Amino acid sequence: GGRDGRGDGGAGAVHGPNLEHVPICGDGRLRPRGPPSRSDEMTIDVQALNEFVLVGSAVLLLAILAVRLSSRAGLPSLLVYLLMGVLLGESFIGVPFEDAMLAQVLSFAALAIILAEGGLTTSWRETRPVLRLGLSLATIGTVVSITVVAVGAHYLLGLPWELAVLLGAVCSPTDAAAVFSVLRVVPLPRRVSSALEAESGFNDAPTVVLVTLISVGTVGDHHPGVVALIVLGQLVLGIAVGLVAGFGGAWLMRRVALPTAGLYPLAVLSIALLGYGSAAVLQGSGFAAVYVAGLVLGNSELPHRAATRSFAEGVAWLSQIGLFVVLGLLLSPGRITLDTVGLALAAGLLLTLLARPVSVAVSALVQPMPLRELSFMSWAGLRGAVPIVLTTIPLSEGVEGAERLFDLVFVMVVVFTVVTAPSLPLVARVLRVARRSEPRDLELEAAPLERIAADLLQITISPVSRLHGVEVGELRLPPGASVSLVIREGATLVPERSTSLRHGDDLLVVTPRKVRERTEARLRQVSRGGRLAQWLHEDDERER
Repeated sequence: GGRDGRGDGGAGAVHGPNLEHVPICGDGRLRPRGPPSRSDEMTIDVQALNEFVLVGSAVLLLAILAVRLSSRAGLPSLLVYLLMGVLLGESFIGVPFEDAMLAQVLSFAALAIILAEGGLTTSWRETRPVLRLGLSLATIGTVVSITVVAVGAHYLLGLPWELAVLLGAVCSPTDAAAVFSVLRVVPLPRRVSSALEAESGFNDAPTVVLVTLISVGTVGDHHPGVVALIVLGQLVLGIAVGLVAGFGGAWLMRRVALPTAGLYPLAVLSIALLGYGSAAVLQGSGFAAVYVAGLVLGNSELPHRAATRSFAEGVAWLSQIGLFVVLGLLLSPGRITLDTVGLALAAGLLLTLLARPVSVAVSALVQPMPLRELSFMSWAGLRGAVPIVLTTIPLSEGVEGAERLFDLVFVMVVVFTVVTAPSLPLVARVLRVARRSEPRDLELEAAPLERIAADLLQITISPVSRLHGVEVGELRLPPGASVSLVIREGATLVPERSTSLRHGDDLLVVTPRKVRERTEARLRQVSRGGRLAQWLHEDDERER
């Protein structure tokens, strides 16, 4: 098994350049996989099932409750889940888990679902203006980051070239789950948050391709230009398949009347995952395909969009919990030494203070942005589960030093997430990137009213919003939009035109979908400028 089985078309081969096809040989502990012996067979009876359900449901409930704790501390929930996995492992509670191949398979499946949900909940209207920058960060920025980290890790940290390049490759992608679980509480301009979101959605695909090529030992057999073409080809093919799956699925969903509303979310998520599987079979990037398919479906006029997005968010949370717990189980704390911690800190400083800023600066050449916003994007490049997941590829391929790489990346992700994530609100204020109002002074949640093609918006008036004192009639909302209900101090109030709004009020606004953007823009404008704010002032529009 392992690296010796390549090229013969047998169990250890990687067929063609498809780098998201998981090799079926080698389980991360360098044990060949022959026919299962009787000792390898697992017997599951009802009692074992009962115990699994008991433990699994308890862990899941604790993980869900931990979300509130981590959000209050400004930390991504991944840290809590990783810790839960470590505590469940052999070194503490005693759950044995050393199968890197199984961890890789489960992680890829979870990442596909997480990316599908990311696409479904991403606004194309907000992403389109910064799409060039997002794609540049995911491609050019990735190459720059890998180069800087690899050179530094080899010459400064003394790692062999193969491990140095692998370290640069696995650490280059940002993690959408980590980034946006923190950035939700930071009041950023839309172009900044949308660029970071686009980067997180697209940069998994090229790094998976490159890490797999390095791990199976085929990078050295090709000219760098050929490797670049392979990576680009898989990315383009994945995007194309995702577009076909997304638009085809949207066309189908608009024409098929399912017997119950609960089937629509399942169907939409299945279509997105169909894009992943189709691209992988065609030797393309399944990760790019599933994100693009989700992006198209999430921005199409589909029945029960709110229910679909809520379902996708729930499934994505479940996938994140399972993913992080499995990765935590795979860690053996006894292997962590002071040397590992020192290397992790040095590599993290190299990545955070040099590689990330340089990659952002080079990527911004295709779409320049203010220096303070680029500086914030450099600091906000949070790493999460993706770098740890990518280390399971060389681990399952039996690459020499792969366990050391896994431990190093695990420590680096945990330490620098703890350091970076809580500091983002402060950094945003220091760099003057934060909006003038407090975080999310207008929090908008949509629930489609299908029969009239309308949306129900929920607006929370923050303590600093200038909506305070404005009468409902002075909002001057677009035709067809109206404030239907005011929730004040736990009581409901049906507003009149002369009703004055107050800090702490929650408003329910019904707006036709065709004027929703204008309605949101008007509400934000009045929140910033008060009752005399102009209608869609050009400067405010650019700031969005």
